[in-house]
Formats: sequence, C-alpha cells, structure tokens
Amino acid sequence: SSTNILIQGGVAKITDFGLSSVLRQIMSSSNGTGNLAYIDPGSIQNLKYRRGKKSDVFSLGVILWEISTGKVPCGGLTRSVDITVYRVRGLRDSASDNTPREYVKLYSDCWDESPANRPHVEDVSKASYKKEITQMLDRNERRLIVSMDDLREYNPEKALETMTIPNETIPAFEQALKEVIKHVKHPIRHQIDDDQQFHIGFKGSFGSNHVSPRTLRSIYLGQLICIEGIVTKCGLVRPKLVKSVHHCEKTGSYYAREYRDSTMLGSSQPTTVTYPTEDDNGNPLTTEFGFCSFCDHQVISIQEMPERAPVGQLSRSFDVILDDDLVDSVKPGDRIQLVGIFRSLGNRNKGATSATFRTIIIAQSVNVLSGKDVGQTKMTEKDINNIKKLAGTKKYLFDLLARSVAPSIFGHDYIKKAILLMLLGGMEKNLPNGIHIRGDINMLMVGDPSTAKSQLLRYVLNIAPLAIATTGRGSSGVGLTAAVTSDKETGERQLEAGAMVLGDRGIVCIDEFDKMSDIDRVSIHEVMEQQTVTIAKAGIHTSLNARCSVIAAANPVYGQYDVHKHPAQNIALPDSLLSRFDLLFVVTDEINDTRDRMISDHVLRMHRYQSPSVEQGVPISDMPCERILMGEKEEELQETPVYEKFNELLHASLQAMQATQPKKPSQKKTKNLEILTTPFLRKYIQYAKTEIKPELSAEAADYIVSVFSDLRNNDPAGNQAKTTPMTARTLETLIRLATAHAKSRLSNVVGEKDARIAEEIVRYALFKEVVSHTRRKRRRLSRQAADTFKLFQDRMGDLTSSELFDGQMILTTMLAEINNGLPDEEQFSVTEAESALQVMADRNQIMYSGGIVYRI
Repeated sequence: SSTNILIQGGVAKITDFGLSSVLRQIMSSSNGTGNLAYIDPGSIQNLKYRRGKKSDVFSLGVILWEISTGKVPCGGLTRSVDITVYRVRGLRDSASDNTPREYVKLYSDCWDESPANRPHVEDVSKASYKKEITQMLDRNERRLIVSMDDLREYNPEKALETMTIPNETIPAFEQALKEVIKHVKHPIRHQIDDDQQFHIGFKGSFGSNHVSPRTLRSIYLGQLICIEGIVTKCGLVRPKLVKSVHHCEKTGSYYAREYRDSTMLGSSQPTTVTYPTEDDNGNPLTTEFGFCSFCDHQVISIQEMPERAPVGQLSRSFDVILDDDLVDSVKPGDRIQLVGIFRSLGNRNKGATSATFRTIIIAQSVNVLSGKDVGQTKMTEKDINNIKKLAGTKKYLFDLLARSVAPSIFGHDYIKKAILLMLLGGMEKNLPNGIHIRGDINMLMVGDPSTAKSQLLRYVLNIAPLAIATTGRGSSGVGLTAAVTSDKETGERQLEAGAMVLGDRGIVCIDEFDKMSDIDRVSIHEVMEQQTVTIAKAGIHTSLNARCSVIAAANPVYGQYDVHKHPAQNIALPDSLLSRFDLLFVVTDEINDTRDRMISDHVLRMHRYQSPSVEQGVPISDMPCERILMGEKEEELQETPVYEKFNELLHASLQAMQATQPKKPSQKKTKNLEILTTPFLRKYIQYAKTEIKPELSAEAADYIVSVFSDLRNNDPAGNQAKTTPMTARTLETLIRLATAHAKSRLSNVVGEKDARIAEEIVRYALFKEVVSHTRRKRRRLSRQAADTFKLFQDRMGDLTSSELFDGQMILTTMLAEINNGLPDEEQFSVTEAESALQVMADRNQIMYSGGIVYRI
C-alpha cells in the first residue's frame, strides 16, 4: 500500500507496520481497504490494533511476501469485507516457486495463527548480525564471529558447505560482510577502501569436525575444524606481502601486482614471490613500499592437553598459522580453542620424492580459555542446589570433604585436609602499586618410602581441573619454566613453555623432588613466590605467567627419616626454598602393632575389591579423553550423585579408623560412613573456588596475628625444631589457609573459626602437634634437653671405650660411673639415662634390655 511506503532519495523505506491505532478509523478512511490487508486476524476481530503485540510481525511478513513476489496481498481483494473474511478464515498467500526457502519460512512464522508462536522483530533480524557488526566496528576490530548454530538454522545447506568447502564459502562471506559494512550507519564506513580486509570467524557446534590433535586425520583436509590445545611455541610476527606497487620513472606509470600463497583462501593458484624489476618494455621499476599492502603473519604450535592424552602416549602437536588481526592473540602456556581450515602445504624440500605432505591449520577464530574455564565440568541447577544444601546442613562439613579426598589411602588426615585447602586456594591480590600477592598454596611432603606420597600426588592429578605431572630427575630448569628454541623455518629464536607455564591457573605435581639438581631447583624460586617466569636469553626478554600451586614429594637425605635428628639434617633443602612452601609435612613410617593391622586390613580389602562394571578377565580400558563441547545444552547434563554407596570392602577400614578417633561434641553416630563421590567433590571444589570470594574479618585478623607471634617466639631445638623457617611468609600461609577454609563452607567472610583450622594445620606441619579444640597448647621445650643428651652420649662413649666396660654393664653401675665427678645439679637420673639409652638403641649404637647395656 502506498501509505506504508516512503520514497526518499531513491530508496524505498517501510514507514509503519501498525498502520493505525483503531480499526474503525481505518474503515472510514479512503485507503482503508488497502491497509486492512496488513492487519493480523486477531486485531481485525477485536476491531482494535494493540501496539506492542505480535501484529507488527504479521504486517512485516505480509510486506516481505509482497516485496519478494511482487504481487498484491489477499489474492488481490479490494473490499474491506472480503479482506476481513479472507484473514479471519486463516487464508494465507502462497509463494512463488522461485522464492528462497528461508523467505518462505520467515513469513510463514510471522503469519502463525497463534500470536504467541510468532517471533519478535528482534528475533527476525537476529540473523542479520547488525548489532554484532556495529559492536565490532566500535571496538575497531575487523573479524566478525558467526555462530555455526545460527547459520545451520538459517540455511543447513550453506552451513554444510562452510564445513566441507570453506575455501570457497568463507571469501564470499567476507565480501558480503564488507558490502554490509559500507551501508551500516557508522563513521568508519567512509574510511573503508578497496584494500581493507574484513574476516569471518566461527563458533558453535561442529559435530564430527570437533577434533583433537590426536584424532586429526587426512579426511579433514580442506575442511573447517574446531580443536583445543596448549600453545607451546609462538613465532615472531612477520609481514606477508599481499600487493606490491612499482613505479617506472621513464614512463611515469605505476604497476600493481597481487601475491598469493598456499595459506590464503580462494580458488586462485599461488603466485611467485619475486618483485618485478622491469616492465614489458624492459624499463626498470622501483618498488614503492609506501603503497604496498602487507598482512601480519605468525606461526604457533599447539599441543594436546596432557590430561587428555592416553596413558603411556606422548601429547601430539600441530602448527597453526595466524594472519592479520589474530597475530599475538595468544602466548606460550595459553589453553586455546580455535576454529580453522586443515590444509596441506606440500613438501618443504624441492627435491624430495616422498609422497607425504606437511599439514597446518589456518586459524579463522581463536578463543583463549581462561583458567576459570579450563578443564571444568558443567554443573546443573540441581548440582548447585545440592552443593548449597550440603554446605548449609553439615556441621562437620570440612571433615566430610577431607575424608572424601583419596578415600582409598589410609590415614594422613591432616595431609588430606591440606590438599583440600590447596585445591580451593586463597585469594589472589594485585595491589594498585603493582605488588602481586599469590593466593595459591604450595606444599611439600618429605618422608619414608611406602607412605603413599606418590599416590596422593596422583589423586591430585585426577581431581584437579588442571594439573601437570613431572619428576625431579626427569625435569630440568628450562623444562619447568621456559626454553628458548630455534624456529625450523627461519632459524630465529622463540620461546617454548615449560611445565609450570603450561600449568598456569592449575597445579604442578613434582615427585622425587629431592633428586632434582640444585641448579634446576633454583629456577623455580621465582615461580613459587612471584608466579612469573622471566626470560632474558638469546636476545629475548619477556615474562610469562605461571600462577600455579606446587605440590611436591621428596625422600629424606638418609633414605629414611631419622626422628632423632634436626629436620634440616633430614630434608637438606635450603631455607630459601623451604620458606616458599606454605606447608611441609614429615611423613614417617612408624611401627605400631594396632596401626599396622589396620593398614594391612585396608590394603587387603582394596585388593579384594572389584568394580561391578568390570567383567572378570576383560582388560580395563583407558579413561576416554573429554573435550570441551561447544553449544552444549545444560538440560542434557545429568545430576551428579552426592554420596558414594557404602561398600564393605572400600569403606569398612575407614569407618574402623574413624571409630578410634575421639568423638567431637554433638557429633551424631552414623551407621555407615558418609563419603562424597569424586565427581561431586570435583564440582564442589570448582564451585567454591570460582564463586566464593571471602574477605578477612577483624576477628580472624587478630587471631592470626596472635598465632603468628606465638609461633615466632616459640623456638624449640633439636629434633623438636620447626620443619620450615618461621618468616613473614608463614603469616601469609595462615591467611591463605583460613581463606580456603572459608571457601570450603561457602562463606564470604573469613572468621575466627577458619583461622583456628589454619592454625591447626600449620602447627601439625611444623611440629606434628595436634592442637586441642578448647585451648591452644604452647610447646615449651628448652635447649637444655639437647645439651643434656649430648653430655650423656659423650660420657657414655668414654665409658664404653674404657677397660671398665667389658661388653655389657648393669644400668645402675654404668650410671654411677657416668655421674662420677659431676656436680650434684648436673648428675643424671635413672629416667634421663633410660631415655638417652633408648635413643642410642634406636640409632643402633648400643643394645639395652632388662636393665643391662650391651655393646654392639
């Protein structure tokens, strides 16, 4: 209708979909018969048009049909009564045979009989990506990210072509984007020239084309793929010539030449890369570099994520080409998800006779996965409700969470609590003056062999969202931090990320920490406190992020921990390194008949257990590698069970050990021991770590200050000394542990209760001291105990080497000889002598039995 179309400046504009507010006015107007064809049946029947409903969309469908077919709506009817009957009966205009299918679907949806099923105007224009294009121009970007799901819904055939033959479809997309930008109301459209390039990237679901470096095969050559990995190497950014301009001084003419290589899109063949030096008549040409067009070019290497590599196999890697605006968008150690074209470049050597080709990925879009997203599992609303319910109803929640950490390992309650707090982590602080205070917790386990240290590390690898494993003997300093290598193509220097850089925002597990050389061990000092890796080698000076927790296991100097020697003599690690560990646990293999029987019973139960899902005689397959799904719907996820089903073989030993521990006040006695399932514990840790941001209260701050002052002033000697030096870092350790405990109970405030738990764990790590819940027991051991033992040992040595000692001696006779000549206040009592003799017997220096001392 002419009343709906405005001709202005040679452009036809649709001015109004509502047409009028009251149908009676339309009926009485001269042009009412024409306008009535655009009114939806509901408004006609109610004799009133309601603005804001779905009538506008109905009118839009009629106008789109009219424009696409060139016909008059409602079958050409002109009388108002006839048009009303036509619309109320639900009759619709038919499309012509040459009308695109997406147009037919669009105005069929707009004509739906139920207004609730009609789309909004915003939904109709969503596929145009006008808002996204405007935002892209506002950010001064030149790459539009298009959802493959939207393209598949709009035109399935075109989406399939984009996946299978992107070399032909993507250039058409980019040309269409450039044409659209020229007509967008934005100041930048007047600055676009013919040489300026705009690019298309993709996201969404890729189905079978969502691959990993291990599953990438030749069937994907030439196709659009989605892949994840870790950036291990980043080459230098180099200019790539796109168009050169040359000037002939003799004729005054300018010549232009375009260049293409095998990494560019399109059907054109690669061209030569040599500059023309003369024109067709032999006149010399001068290259005008100011008029030439260049494109940034960079080559990176991505490696398969270590946690997704099958057991016993190395992670595989691929080279990726980043062009134009994608260069320098990633750095070594970043975990990325990229969409690109898998392509073969042919053999690098001209004279090669092999039929194998080099393959690369030409990136179309790169998405850097932050530490918050890496390796994390999807959670449903039911999972979140279960997490909040568990935190709100369980009084001894921390004990339940710690008991669920590595339940197949017997004992080590405080170490399990420390591992739980390490997984939760503290709060990272970045002060305005540039100071960085780490929130990650580092811990070290030193002790006898066969005390489950390595098994605890393996459990951390299993439950942590991101964990990197390495060993002391199998790691070098540059392997842990970063290495400078040479590029294969250009020979220039480039950085390759080490284990701690790859483990950014995760956990690095180092076994056999004592086997590492001193030179290599010094290289991780900066990582453990500043959480950065600074490289100044071969002309490269840069700093890489390594914000990770470190959990290490080591053996003592003598192979077995000597409880009678100073901890520093057993550990033999410098204080500068030990102070960087928040917690140092001494794990000893103590001989105790009751405990040995409980451990034996537990181990035998583990060997007798067989999973119900595994048939006898069938080999156990490796755990399948998970991948990050794009476009995954939350409703497809299933609720994770909270508690493990009680099993006599798995949990009876833990329940027996729980019965031997003192019962806490108001703790109810349960028939079966409650243990959380590993998937639910992983989700609980993930939710608490990412969603809870506790703040330190004044009460907790005062308590932490008093605890730190007490620990600093209390300095026992000998074998009762602290395992780690007491520095200001210990104060930060108390804050981090208290913050992590507040996260475990989903609290946004760090209270005095959290500080008490932090003190309990720190005191156990320092002295193996179990703190009473009623009052803090202060350890008071003087240096005189060590001096007294030294004096007794010296006089005992003199006696055994004299003629009075003939291989054995009664305690009373020996004590009289030792006290002979000593002042009364320095003479040894029987109790002191027996204690000293027991220590010497443990060191295999003597034998003491039945009140008689024997020489060995």
